[in-house]
Amino acid sequence: MRTVALALSCLAWSSFGREQKKAPAKAFRSMLFAQNPSGARLGSGVGAASGQGNGIGQKRAARTAMQAFDVKELPGVTGPLGFFDTVGFTTDKSEGKIRFYREVELKHGRLGMLAALGFLIGENFHPLFGGDIDAPAYLAFQQTPLQTFWPAVVTVIAILEVFSVFSFNSPAGGEPWSVRSDHVPGDLGFDPLNLKPTDPEELKTMQNKELNNGRLAMLAAAGMIAQEFASGQKLF
Repeated sequence: MRTVALALSCLAWSSFGREQKKAPAKAFRSMLFAQNPSGARLGSGVGAASGQGNGIGQKRAARTAMQAFDVKELPGVTGPLGFFDTVGFTTDKSEGKIRFYREVELKHGRLGMLAALGFLIGENFHPLFGGDIDAPAYLAFQQTPLQTFWPAVVTVIAILEVFSVFSFNSPAGGEPWSVRSDHVPGDLGFDPLNLKPTDPEELKTMQNKELNNGRLAMLAAAGMIAQEFASGQKLF
């Protein structure tokens, strides 16, 4: 009996010794498995690959966090006012909604630049339709020949606007009237003269110039329309 008890004691101690020898390996595996449970379930080779993938994913997440959308970093934030939003249009708005606002601002700014130039040229040089349309610019579209011409212009603009819908986020289950984050506001993919700079800093400088000129042109066109409406006379 004592022999059996001695044999069992020896076996227990030998097992305990083996477990102690395995303890560091177990602790190491436990650490790995806790950090990468999916790799632990699938084996050491897969776990290592998955751990490497997690590292890459963490680096990507860090880069994304560093490049997070910030409305104050958009083009158009220039001196002397800097970021100017006293009404709070961008407060608590999503990235897609702010990009939509920027798209709208750019379109109106471009139209404002065309309108401001049109006032100056159209009221001094108007050879179309026999040169008979000699009226303040804000009334010119109401003249007889243009009443049939204007719907055609609106139709062309409407067709062009349809294509801008493809830059929107889907309203089904998402936010309506918001633009995708991968779409650059105002970029129509139309640059036949290759004027768009390839350097990011030069591109932002050009975007700042376009926005500032467009904002000034919208104010100028509104002022010219108001003055002609008040006086009933041409400005130029």
